[in-house]
Amino acid sequence: METLLPILFIYIFIDNFVLHRFFGICPFLGVSRRMETAIGMSMAVIFVMTMATLVTWLLHTYVLIPFNLTYLQIVTFILVIASLVQLVEIVLRKISPTLYQGLGIFLPLITTNCAVMAVALLAVRQEFNLLQAIVFAIAASLGFSLALVIMAGIRERLELAEMPGILEGSAVTLITAGILSMAFLGFQGMLTL
Repeated sequence: METLLPILFIYIFIDNFVLHRFFGICPFLGVSRRMETAIGMSMAVIFVMTMATLVTWLLHTYVLIPFNLTYLQIVTFILVIASLVQLVEIVLRKISPTLYQGLGIFLPLITTNCAVMAVALLAVRQEFNLLQAIVFAIAASLGFSLALVIMAGIRERLELAEMPGILEGSAVTLITAGILSMAFLGFQGMLTL
């Protein structure tokens, strides 16, 4: 139990997958225009990242290692992630068609979101037990979601601000992401595993 809280804090704030490791930048920049789509993407990423880590950890531990099939790790993980994204896509299409439309191309991009794959791979490579792997996935996805929602809030406010023409669009978005990343650096040194 004493290692779970530091894992949670570290991967939400200190070792944030978007702002520190720069994984998942495509959906981070693409979906952060509106708060509604940012929250929807966050929920989808939390579900996919947590479930993918759970399933891939179990497959790696109880199938790939015992049968000496670890060379199939990447392919297996990709298939699991793609299947989970399909499941999320089907559910969203039924439950919230407007959110499904708002997410657009970024929902299938979760399949190729390197943050999801990185969390699944790191959970087994860092030799976390099952509980630690799940907490790690939840923390990483919450960190991704936190960064995404903060960025969406900032970008919505930036639309109302006057700024020089040269900074409009992606320039101010990248500058904002850099400043946000530096703000999260303030958590460095607070905790280590």
